[in-house]
Amino acid sequence: MTRAAILTRALPALVIAGAAIWLALNRDRLDPVLIESAVRDLGLLAPFAHILLFAAGTILFVPGLIFGLAGGALFGPLLGTVVNLVGATLGATAAFLIARYVAADWTRGKAGPRLDRLIAGVEEEGWRFVAFVRLVPLFPFNLTNYALGLTRIPLAHYVVASLVCMAPGTIAYTWLGYAGSEALAGNATAIRYGLIALALLAAVAFLPRLVRRLRGGAQPQWIEAAELGARLQDSSSIVIDVRGPDELAGELGHIAASVNLPVNELPRRLSEINALKQRPVILVCRTDKRSATASTLLRDAGFQDVRVLRGGMVEWNRRGYPVAGHGAGRGPAERFSIGASR
Repeated sequence: MTRAAILTRALPALVIAGAAIWLALNRDRLDPVLIESAVRDLGLLAPFAHILLFAAGTILFVPGLIFGLAGGALFGPLLGTVVNLVGATLGATAAFLIARYVAADWTRGKAGPRLDRLIAGVEEEGWRFVAFVRLVPLFPFNLTNYALGLTRIPLAHYVVASLVCMAPGTIAYTWLGYAGSEALAGNATAIRYGLIALALLAAVAFLPRLVRRLRGGAQPQWIEAAELGARLQDSSSIVIDVRGPDELAGELGHIAASVNLPVNELPRRLSEINALKQRPVILVCRTDKRSATASTLLRDAGFQDVRVLRGGMVEWNRRGYPVAGHGAGRGPAERFSIGASR
């Protein structure tokens, strides 16, 4: 890589870091009252100015709570929610794109070991993991925006999941900002608005428990590696590996009798495998996360006997069962299709 290319990639990261440091050192000089007054003076342009400020603040690691409360105070609960949500989504999208195309190295250094957990979660669950971390903040919001840019999730999935799942918290903080402004203005209804805001915050606080329960809802039916090894002699069972084709040729290899149907292709290819509904289906992936997701999809589609290999190919290899592909020293695996099954 040339020096010019290195500088081109590093400059945005340096600008972001420098601006964030300046804001941290000069936060006491930023008078919220003056900022609020300046925004109000813009008249019809005020909502657009707030959106841009919120987006810029998200990129520069300014806490979103500040903008959420300000949006409620400036624009009320309804318009405030809209401008806050648009601003947060715009800023989150910008940070995502910066990390993906410009500041990848800086983001890796900033995220540290947590990045591996986040990438693994997205690889296993896709947009569902993005929705989960928005509802249950496992990572700081501003850093998560950058870290997710280093995953392979499509931009559209990221934006939609973020927009929808940031809405509950945005509504709550907007109402809280509105209640505070009404209280300062001496409005007698401020107590009612404050109670609404607190109820919304309580609902947001309860969401993590609800999401965890939903995520742990219908448990898959498991099959152990030893039982699967015996079942491979039974021609009525079909083993479906839901990993990507590149993983079948990876270090873990694949079960020779399996067919490949990646989990992300499963919803649009259900019609191709309708004939398998009456056969026992065994799902395999690297561990068992993607297989569990595929199990839910197949059961919802009417498959009666669906089991997940507990521990996936990691456990299969640990127990020393035979594999095909790169892990077995036989070269890369071919892309299987349902038509190639026995």
